[in-house]
Amino acid sequence: MAHLFICPSCGNRTSETERTAGFSRQAKGCAKCGFAFLFELLDDYYPAPNAAFFVCDQQGRVIGCGRGSFELTGLDDERVIGREVNEVLGLQFANGEDHVSTVLEWGVRALDKPVRVHAEGDLPATATADLFPAYDDDGGLLLVLTPAK
Repeated sequence: MAHLFICPSCGNRTSETERTAGFSRQAKGCAKCGFAFLFELLDDYYPAPNAAFFVCDQQGRVIGCGRGSFELTGLDDERVIGREVNEVLGLQFANGEDHVSTVLEWGVRALDKPVRVHAEGDLPATATADLFPAYDDDGGLLLVLTPAK
């Protein structure tokens, strides 16, 4: 069975039959840009061309900023890495829900969630959030924010 993967750095999508490289347990990196790891998608998923990618650890701290992150927030990697994603991006989901915590706790996807993004030093913007859990031993999540038109 082929697995669908997406690179949070360049957005490259690949289809692979194995989750790891050769006989090692190390996860595959991106063949196009060399980013250290890929996220597995359970369904076919096509991010918008202007989508912003953020990779978080099991505590919800940003460990990687991908394609579109600077354009959406105006924040470079040095100001974001290691900080809690809800705090640094000022995420406010409808009805006060915390989809980041839900994805981390339950290991389930949360797709097409309206969110207000108010990154530090930037004007508030509306977006749609797609959140994917990491299916490896380390946990974490991929947050994809698509700015509203």
